[in-house]
Amino acid sequence: MNGMMGYESYLDIAPEVREALASGVPVVALESTILSHGMPYPENLGFAAEVEKVIREEGCVPATMAIVGGRIKAGLTEEELEIMCRAENVGKVSRRDFAIYVASGKTGATTVASTMMCAQMAGIRIFATGGIGGVHRNGENTMDISADLQELANTPVAVVCAGAKQILDIGRTLEYLETMGVPVIGNGTSDFPAFFCRKSGFGVDYAAKDEEEIARILKTKWDLGLKGGALIGNPVPEEYAQDFDEMEKVIVKALAMADEAGVRGKNITPFLLATVKDLTGGESFKSNVQLALNNARCAAKIAKKLSELG
Repeated sequence: MNGMMGYESYLDIAPEVREALASGVPVVALESTILSHGMPYPENLGFAAEVEKVIREEGCVPATMAIVGGRIKAGLTEEELEIMCRAENVGKVSRRDFAIYVASGKTGATTVASTMMCAQMAGIRIFATGGIGGVHRNGENTMDISADLQELANTPVAVVCAGAKQILDIGRTLEYLETMGVPVIGNGTSDFPAFFCRKSGFGVDYAAKDEEEIARILKTKWDLGLKGGALIGNPVPEEYAQDFDEMEKVIVKALAMADEAGVRGKNITPFLLATVKDLTGGESFKSNVQLALNNARCAAKIAKKLSELG
């Protein structure tokens, strides 16, 4: 079986997405982990509709990725979105779990890494998420490093995010990306954002002035045959941003609670986000929704410019 084409028999591209790809209408990929494991029901269903609307308003077509009943989905029906949002028996699928879920007919929400895989299979270059995974705090001892970083090194999809979640070791995350040759570009910022916060105190590789410049950089990177993707840091809008030092206190507390409860591995991020939400009285949830919508808007603008560049 030809490794490049073998996946087609496992992949369902939604009719609207297929049509857009065939006619050159820009498409923006979305992940499903934010729905199944990042937000409660039914708020996540409202968010799913809202994020798709934002992308359509920019003249692009949204394609939410997931594995449903062992089928790889690029673009979900309303019924499939409902399944992901209800999150009953919906696993969290990264690269290592991908073949297992497909082979055993399971349903799983795709992370940043596996959404990039789905996007590449479908021929989509731009993907909007909330925040990426990275090197966890104390990662130099635990070796807990998200598969998202390796995916960015190898898969030619650009990821628009509000930086890395502040629960991570942001400095080491950026060092790892540098080692892997992944360009980290700021959208109108020279400071790499920290999810709920506009600044992390760490710089980006290049501060682009707008989405058009980012699209030009991406086109050039791929024209040159340079492997892998790129990471675009798009800060949370000012009015929804949290104070870095305040968030830091909350996160240190949440990390201690995770440690006490013995939570680790793939369960740590959902646990920490839920704990942070409780500790901030839901303020962080509001920021989470707004930064994800803001990233979708930015990704759609980049996708549109990229398609105009041809």
